[in-house]
Amino acid sequence: MCGIAGVVAAEPLTRDTLSRVMEMSAAMVHRGPDGQADFHDGSVALAMRRLSIIDLQGGRQPFFSEDGTLVLIANGEIYNHVELRDQLRADGHQFRSASDCEVIVHLYEQYGFDCVHHLRGMFAFALWDSRNRRLMLARDRMGEKPLYLYQNGTALYFASEMKALLAMGLVPFELEPAAVDLFFQYNYVPEPMTPIRGIRKLPAAHILLIDAATGAQREWCYWHMEDAPVVSGPPHELIRQELERICEFIVRSDVPVGVALSGGLDSSAIAAMAARKYPGVMQAFTVGYNIASPYDEREAAKRFAQYLGMSIHEVILQSEEVGSFFPELVSWLDDPIGDISAFGYYSVMKAAKAHGVSVMLQGHGGDELFWGYPWLQQAAAQTIRKYNGRLTGSPKFRDYLALTGPEYWSLWGIKEWVKGGAGIVPSWEAYARDRSSPQEQTVFYDITPDFRLAQQGMKAIYTRSFADALCAGNAYRPFTAPTPWSHIDVLLTQLICKTYLLENGIAQGDRLSMASSVEVRLPFVDHRLVELVIGLRKASPDHGLPSKFWLRQALKDVLPDWVLNRPKRGFTPPLHEWHEAIFSNHGANLENGFLVNAGVLTSSAGRALARGPYPPRACSPISFKALTLELWCRTLRSRSMTGKTQEAASRRAQREPHPVTSASD
Repeated sequence: MCGIAGVVAAEPLTRDTLSRVMEMSAAMVHRGPDGQADFHDGSVALAMRRLSIIDLQGGRQPFFSEDGTLVLIANGEIYNHVELRDQLRADGHQFRSASDCEVIVHLYEQYGFDCVHHLRGMFAFALWDSRNRRLMLARDRMGEKPLYLYQNGTALYFASEMKALLAMGLVPFELEPAAVDLFFQYNYVPEPMTPIRGIRKLPAAHILLIDAATGAQREWCYWHMEDAPVVSGPPHELIRQELERICEFIVRSDVPVGVALSGGLDSSAIAAMAARKYPGVMQAFTVGYNIASPYDEREAAKRFAQYLGMSIHEVILQSEEVGSFFPELVSWLDDPIGDISAFGYYSVMKAAKAHGVSVMLQGHGGDELFWGYPWLQQAAAQTIRKYNGRLTGSPKFRDYLALTGPEYWSLWGIKEWVKGGAGIVPSWEAYARDRSSPQEQTVFYDITPDFRLAQQGMKAIYTRSFADALCAGNAYRPFTAPTPWSHIDVLLTQLICKTYLLENGIAQGDRLSMASSVEVRLPFVDHRLVELVIGLRKASPDHGLPSKFWLRQALKDVLPDWVLNRPKRGFTPPLHEWHEAIFSNHGANLENGFLVNAGVLTSSAGRALARGPYPPRACSPISFKALTLELWCRTLRSRSMTGKTQEAASRRAQREPHPVTSASD
């Protein structure tokens, strides 16, 4: 586990370019406080920061092939490295360490680009093939490990974090309007875009190949979730077997492993199954609040930890600390993510590190994979209705009519409910949507309250020039897919995994754990488990069953009934108090702030949003998104400006490049 950075160009690298690579590496010391190394070969330079997890003494990077022609730096964990090592040794390969990532070099020798198909785990790596003068960049299937890219002339820079690319001083801090608009719609920016023009993410399950001799690039996707073959058999038995396998793999570590425990189904399942495989006594960590909250799950978590025989540590989240720490929290996220729960994730990881735990397990992915969100089941049903309606003729309004209660129990929320005719207006809007929306557009985020709030509210606060820069239908692009759709439930699973799971859950897991130099592992995101569920879903659709039905059946003899049947509550902090604390400390930044001066928000919108949460009592107010983006722009722009200052000083001094090493830690 570490942070990686580097550059490849079509000409020999200059001293300034080598210095930039070292600046990127230095900006990621939190991702790897246990060592650093770098490598340079003409037109390529690689650098890494190491967090020691496997083979603490011998697992230093870069890794080399036996003949020295292949060089690897990698970020992540290869869970099946023991099995792969045995196979490769049988084929004559020789290893110099017990590190999990060293198997990648030998797999490349054996299989070339297909090496990625043998890896089970999370990874982003750069592999330099000096014989063919080409650099291979690759990212794991579900996108657990990030990789950001920036093209500057003939040179391609890459790094594990956006902050690292900004630290080298080359990237102009200019916002990309389409990405900013998507942030306001989704609370994050779907990949491969980022809010900064010129910086993009290598998408999950992609390989990018760069020819150093010509600068030519080729990029392709090597894995598609929806291509999983049909699987027949009892879902609960097969899912249980696969969970047993991944939990055996994910506890492999030469440092202590802990678990984030909420008391809910997903984290409890991971805690129970991993504890059986772990050779020691696993520590658990849970959060609570300094004020009364119906979502405080400490008692449930403590009860289950006691049931498992685990020690558990409580982290009490203070509203005042949330308010004061918010700008730093936004900076650690690297991408702007408008999820107020982020402070809880950060605090758990910080507490884990303080107790000597450098690997943490989390339950992210269970909701997305097993229909844990009611709105997603509704989206699947409505997409099927829309698709079938288009095939058979015009839909009928009576099929859409549904009366509802208020979405937000506040004065504003009740007024909106009345304006909506107790559900009649939204029903008509859904009917009109399915009659007029493009055939390729699924029903997805557009049925969620936050998306609808953004659709209604953003037009009034964008400047005219910013709104004019947006393409029509920009907000709907992430859930537009070519027809025909053979398995709509599979399509919706793919969409939620590529959007909310990847850019909210997985991204927060990586950035907020690495902020405290902790590695987070997500068993539910294991690609073999994902393929199994998709294959079962193709054989027997389950979106119409009760939420998480297959998973609950698989866990019947693992979890007690009081955990298995506990109603879903989610990780929801005291929203009103936290919003008030954040805006009390930082809301004034929106008034004539960066977003106003950059031409995103009108001056009047900046003043109005600065006053506090709007709409009141909304889970994700537009004002909170605006403040998150405002503070993100300020903190990352300052890093960019610092990088430019260092770049200018470097050019003036014309200092010698950092000493080049090959394998020192």
